[in-house]
Amino acid sequence: MEYVRNERTVTRFMKLGIVGLPNVGKSTLFNAITSAGAESANYPFCTIEPNIGVVEVPDKRLDFLTKISNSGKTVPAVIEFFDIAGLVKGASKGEGLGNKFLSHIREVESVVHVVRCFDDENVIHVESTVDPKRDIEIIELELVLADLEVMSKRLERLTKTAKNDKSLQPELELVQRIVNALENEQQARFLDYTDEELKLLRTFNLITAKPVLYVANVDENYIEDPSSNKYVEEVKKHAAKDNSEVITICGKIEEEVSALEDDEKKEFLMELGLEESGLDKLIRASYHLLGLISFFTTGPMESKAWTIVKGTKAPQAAGKIHSDIERGFIRAEITSYKDVLECGTMQAAKEKGLMRLEGKEYVMEDGDIVLFRFNV
Repeated sequence: MEYVRNERTVTRFMKLGIVGLPNVGKSTLFNAITSAGAESANYPFCTIEPNIGVVEVPDKRLDFLTKISNSGKTVPAVIEFFDIAGLVKGASKGEGLGNKFLSHIREVESVVHVVRCFDDENVIHVESTVDPKRDIEIIELELVLADLEVMSKRLERLTKTAKNDKSLQPELELVQRIVNALENEQQARFLDYTDEELKLLRTFNLITAKPVLYVANVDENYIEDPSSNKYVEEVKKHAAKDNSEVITICGKIEEEVSALEDDEKKEFLMELGLEESGLDKLIRASYHLLGLISFFTTGPMESKAWTIVKGTKAPQAAGKIHSDIERGFIRAEITSYKDVLECGTMQAAKEKGLMRLEGKEYVMEDGDIVLFRFNV
C-alpha cells in the first residue's frame, strides 16, 4: 500500500501499538509524532477506536541520495502507529473497553508502552496517584490474562484433537508450556523456544510475545536531565528485568515541535538542549527493538529506502522490491552510503572501485545502496 504526499511517496512497513493506562499521554504523543490530530482530552477512554497515523522515518541519507541522483520522487520508510484506548484493571474481563482494545493490539508488531512520569493535579490519574511500577504491572497483568484466556481455549481444543492426530503433539506441548507460564503471570516472550516453536508461536499472535519499548512521559522540567526524575528510574528498573529499552520524552514539547518547520524545529530543540526530537528517538528505538535496518535504491526516477530485518541476505532483500527479482537473482551491485558520501556521487565512488559485486550469500548491511541484477 502506498501513500502519496506531494513528491514523497511512502510505503507501509511496520505497525506499533501505543498503549498504557488512560491519561498517561498516549494520544498526546500520537498527535506529536504523526500530526494526525487524534483527540486528546482529560478523561478516561477518550480514545475509543484506535487512531492510526503513518509517520515517515527521517533519514538524511535518503535526502542526500535524492539530491545527487536528481530523483523525481523520494520514498522514505515509514512506521504505522496505532493509538489504542487505555487499559484499566479488569480489561481482560471486559472492564473499560476490555476485549475491544485487546483485539486491536494483537494486530501490531510491537508494543510502545507509555508510562506517566509526571505530577499534575489537573490531569486525572485513573488510579488516583502516579506510580509507574504499579501502572506497568496493571497493564502487563491484563495482557497476560488476555493471552491466558485465548491459549486456554486453544489448549482445550488441541487436547481433544491431538488424541487422533499425533502430528499435533508438538503444538499441544508448546501451548501447555505457554499456558503454565501465563498462569504464573509470566509473559510469553520470556520463554525459550526452538526455531520450530517460534514458527508456531507467530501463528498464535500473542500480545505478551511481542517486544516492548517503554516510553517515560515526563514534564518539561526533566526533559534535559531525566535521570533526576524518580519515576523514570522506576521505569528503567522494571525494563532492566527483561532487557527492554526506555526512552524519555515530554509529550507536550513534542506537540510543539511537530507544529514547527524544519529550521524552527532545530532551533527550538537546541534551545532546550536536545540533539533530536522524541520522534527521532522513538523511531530509532523502534528499529532497534525489531532488529531492522535500511538499504537504498536510487536513480533519476526515485530514491527509496527499503526496510529489512538485520541479517537478511541479498536475494531476500531483493524480494522486498519484487518477488521476480528474488526468484531470478544473479548478483547485487553494492556501494556503501559512507563511500558515496565521501566521494560525492555514485559515479565517483564507482570510478574509485568502491562498488562491489555480491552473490546470494551476501548479508545486507545498513546503508547499502543496491542495484540488483536478475533474469526471469
